[in-house]
Amino acid sequence: MAEKTVDEKAKAKAAAQKKAGLEKQQAAKSAGPAFEVNADGRELPHPAPRLKAHYADAVVPSLMEKHGLKNPHQVPRLKKVVVNIGVSEARDNVQMLDHAREELALITGQWPQVRKATKSISNFKLREGMPIGVRVTLRGDRMWEFVDRLITVAIPRIRDFRGLEPKGFDGSGNFNLGLKEQLIFPEVDSERVAKQRGMNISFVIDGGKDAFSLDLLKELGMPFKQAAVAGGRN
Repeated sequence: MAEKTVDEKAKAKAAAQKKAGLEKQQAAKSAGPAFEVNADGRELPHPAPRLKAHYADAVVPSLMEKHGLKNPHQVPRLKKVVVNIGVSEARDNVQMLDHAREELALITGQWPQVRKATKSISNFKLREGMPIGVRVTLRGDRMWEFVDRLITVAIPRIRDFRGLEPKGFDGSGNFNLGLKEQLIFPEVDSERVAKQRGMNISFVIDGGKDAFSLDLLKELGMPFKQAAVAGGRN
């Protein structure tokens, strides 16, 4: 009897894992920017992203000439892009977390991770282990596709846009961008949005100082205001 119970639990666990995998694949297929995948989840061959080709063909030579570099490996490069959405109301309604997760999957084309509280804070009614947000880490071609759509489609849809503030650099060449609403991404259906929510996008740039990373992002097409890097950092 005990063996049968263990066997049933194993089968139930396997079925749950299979269902979760199918849900991830379905979310990726429904997201516009995702690449096609085969039955085992591996991406099929696809053309190189436009922005990635622009970086190799135009941005690298331009920055090498501007800064007097002799080796293309000295030019800073995008290592990864991390997109975070905080869902504080998930403490009372876990469905809000599901909505945010689905929206972020549509925006990035990748199934998000659920982020949980690392410690309990009584004043905020927060317990350790409670889900409070979702996160996606983009690398490779999927990262380049997301940045391309962010620059060419999403940012121009920001209301009363006057340019990005170049104050989000952290002193090590990385840039943080805060957005007030997810509706600037056309993949999100405004009629199905439960709540307007913002997000933070972190550009992790390898081998660059703040001023150098600013030049890189400008060459990629990021529309910054005409101002010096915050704090005069180099």
